[in-house]
Amino acid sequence: MRLRPLDLAIGLVAAGVVAFSAIAAYGQGGGQAEAVIRGRDGEWVYPLTADRELRVDGPLGETTVVIRDKTIRITDSPCPNKTCIAAGAIGKPGQWVACLPNQVFVSVEGRGAGGGVDAIVY
Repeated sequence: MRLRPLDLAIGLVAAGVVAFSAIAAYGQGGGQAEAVIRGRDGEWVYPLTADRELRVDGPLGETTVVIRDKTIRITDSPCPNKTCIAAGAIGKPGQWVACLPNQVFVSVEGRGAGGGVDAIVY
């Protein structure tokens, strides 16, 4: 069986599609990590590169969220046990902290430098 020019062209196009798909799916490119804050009034997205202090309203009062040094943390909340404050700062995609009594959820999303395999993945 002989390969014809059209067979060769189809093979090259298919190989190109596979290579492009692999680079798009597994490449190191992509956006920086972003802080996502969800409260009862909505959802807000901020870059982790700009330091700022935010106040998010919840059913118990205001929760203070601080972005500093490419990390985000809850620094003050009206919840009774303050577990959200004790959780500390987060800065890698996939990490999150929540103040459940005040209905505030903070997470880091995106494909930043820390988005690789961690100790939990086996």
